[in-house]
Amino acid sequence: MNRLTLLPRIFPTRSFSFLTICFGLLIWLGCSSSFAQGTPQMGLERTQLMAGMHRLDVQLAQTQEQRQIGLMWRKDMPQHEGMLFIFDQASTQCFWMRNTLIPLTAAFLEDDGTIVNLADMKPLNDDSHCSTKPVRFVLEMNQGWFAKRQIKPGFKLGGSVFGKRPN
Repeated sequence: MNRLTLLPRIFPTRSFSFLTICFGLLIWLGCSSSFAQGTPQMGLERTQLMAGMHRLDVQLAQTQEQRQIGLMWRKDMPQHEGMLFIFDQASTQCFWMRNTLIPLTAAFLEDDGTIVNLADMKPLNDDSHCSTKPVRFVLEMNQGWFAKRQIKPGFKLGGSVFGKRPN
């Protein structure tokens, strides 16, 4: 007797089919979620911001899912690019760097684009970096971008997203 003829005796047909389907589903879910988790998000809407004479091309993280993924899994980012996180309401915003491979600086911004505070963040680190007061916007740039241009809290960024009320 071979192994295949023993299977119906060990697992009745209905339960064996059910187990096969469940096992297949678990494998599919595991593969798809690990694929999504290990892949940087692409194709986000973009806008331009101005920091004095410097033009920034930033991706917009506007939904809960987009904000949760942020810049995770990116291996690099051009110097003039960043990601602007947009929240529905002003509140204390806290960021961490789990699964984020590049060092970043977060600029916590008021509704008009004024920098409230800056936080340098280390890659692959769960330390929390928070705004010092409620904000709706957080701009992440390569670490050192603001310092190199002597941009500090109180500096006002320009862009069409600032001053707009959420829908």
